[in-house]
Amino acid sequence: MRFMIIRKADAETEAEVMPSTELIEAMTAYNEKLSKAGVLVGGDGLLASSRGARIKFANGRPTVTDGPFAEAKELIAGYTMIEVASREEALEWVRQWPPEDGHGSVELELRQVATAEDFGDAMTPELIEREAAMRIAEHTRK
Repeated sequence: MRFMIIRKADAETEAEVMPSTELIEAMTAYNEKLSKAGVLVGGDGLLASSRGARIKFANGRPTVTDGPFAEAKELIAGYTMIEVASREEALEWVRQWPPEDGHGSVELELRQVATAEDFGDAMTPELIEREAAMRIAEHTRK
């Protein structure tokens, strides 16, 4: 089972306050622990919403709105992807998140990644095959 740990944005991440060396060390140690356990799939920090854009579609037509966006609590500052055996195991890893982050006050969200089986009959064997081929090609490029 794959899970995304979403690190919610806060006033500091939106103000582009760069992390301290101590926080970078703590996050690196956490990611190394995930990697050594064989559960780390990937992850990155994200720049502030002022450098981003939102694209909203209405009747199939996109409208682009440049950041920043007002509600920091609804924004994402970064993510970590893990692959584990269960939701409980994912939660155990989340509980080990470095306390240095957000000065000890950080909000994380845990979300399970959908698989082909989650889409039922809408995910035909042909679509499953195409999806698998696309993922193989993606890993080959890296």
